[in-house]
Amino acid sequence: MTDLESMKADKHNGHHSYHNNHDLVESEPLTWRFWRKQRYIVVLMAFFGFFNVYSLRVNLSVAIVAMTENRTVHDADGNISYEQDFPWDSKQRGLILSSFFYGYIFTQFLGGYIGTKVGGNLVFGLGIGTTAILTLLTPLAARHSLEMFLAVRIIEGVFEGVTFPGIHAVWARWSPPLERSRMASIAFAGNYAGTVIAMPSSGMLASRYGWPSVFYVFGTIGVIWLILWLLIVRAGPEKDRFCSKEECEYIQKSIGYTGPQTIKHPWKAIFTSMAFYAIIASHFSENWGFYTLLTQLPSFLKDTLNFDLGKTGFLSAVPYLAMGILLAVSGYLADWMQVKGIWTTTQVRRNFNCGAFLAQTVFMMLTAYIMDPTWSVIFITIAVGLGAFAWSGFAVNHLDIAPQHASVLMGIGNTFATIPGIVSPLLTGYIVGDSGDRYEWRLVFFISAGIYLVGCVIYWFYASGELQEWAKSPEQKAAEAEEKQLQLTQTTGFINTAADLKE
Repeated sequence: MTDLESMKADKHNGHHSYHNNHDLVESEPLTWRFWRKQRYIVVLMAFFGFFNVYSLRVNLSVAIVAMTENRTVHDADGNISYEQDFPWDSKQRGLILSSFFYGYIFTQFLGGYIGTKVGGNLVFGLGIGTTAILTLLTPLAARHSLEMFLAVRIIEGVFEGVTFPGIHAVWARWSPPLERSRMASIAFAGNYAGTVIAMPSSGMLASRYGWPSVFYVFGTIGVIWLILWLLIVRAGPEKDRFCSKEECEYIQKSIGYTGPQTIKHPWKAIFTSMAFYAIIASHFSENWGFYTLLTQLPSFLKDTLNFDLGKTGFLSAVPYLAMGILLAVSGYLADWMQVKGIWTTTQVRRNFNCGAFLAQTVFMMLTAYIMDPTWSVIFITIAVGLGAFAWSGFAVNHLDIAPQHASVLMGIGNTFATIPGIVSPLLTGYIVGDSGDRYEWRLVFFISAGIYLVGCVIYWFYASGELQEWAKSPEQKAAEAEEKQLQLTQTTGFINTAADLKE
């Protein structure tokens, strides 16, 4: 491959590193024995980290059903009465479910900024670990007062808010460009594995051992993970004693890493970049539908479709099982299409993202119209599952357009994308009364479908998979100037040779 062809290949795939990624080959290629590559041990640990992120977040969605359930009590005289641990109405439940995001929204940017300074591994690990410790205190807070319960949930959100920006700082140091989609997608699949396990497990734990057990079990798992993460994962391959010298060099050359450097963020360029705003719009849209279902699906299944609490937990988990499986598929497929040159990075991000959004729009509307117990679960499962392809679009797009600034971009973007977590449960609480009327739920699904469609249109017109000019380092700009000079020299040489032959 000539230098000119190398330059074209890199540009075609959206990678502008001054190393040719296609010519970088490890002596031991990546196989199914992933544990021989330390970067995939990091991916595995990140997977379990995100497992905790979402299991600690969604367990309340199921537990709150048990916490507010009216139980029939028969006394010794045969009299029947009803008791309830917490007499919260639908508006109070909406406030409780959204309170987590009041804290979550404020630490997104901070998490990204700190991640670039001290290392994403510490930010990611301590964010999840502290949330786990607070989860262990949740039953005590709930019994104390509603205000204390809300305070603990808000503080949990503060610490968990740094996780997504923190992991982007990890990917910026660990993920070769042609493996970004699959590495990030495998790790993000932990979100849905956590949801799949937490929802039915929370239902079973609440039914058998009482609702406090939900918080004790998942809080303990989170603390154990924190200890393992701090022992195993480092900020970059050069700091990891388990990472071989060859793998370290391969990663660093593929991403163009030349050593520690002070990163200056071009704030004006960032906030005037349409490619960045396309990511924000897409992230907001995906999260609206996702958080609506994440927080409200158990209540919808129980109150409107009349499933009991045990089945509600299992059925609520089915859509996220589909998404977890499809995330691994979409990540591998996205990378494969780039490696084979079938689609450019921009085409992969745009087609995967917008195709998923259009499908989600359709199936959300079908759910709104049908309102049948079986078909509603099927349509919701398809809608959520296909969201996996959107995550291979916008969720890794920050690393395409500005890898050095990816954690900060994710922090800013996820700040806006957290708004649905606050607004959606509150809005649903006001739209849907305590009766769970299906016509009120229909409006909830229509709103989600419309937001998916708007996000699709914005991302289609403004998304990019190319490294942005404002995100290029001085070394990359110098290398590009050399490549252009080389191209000009070769072109001049071809012209002179042709002229000589003609004479």
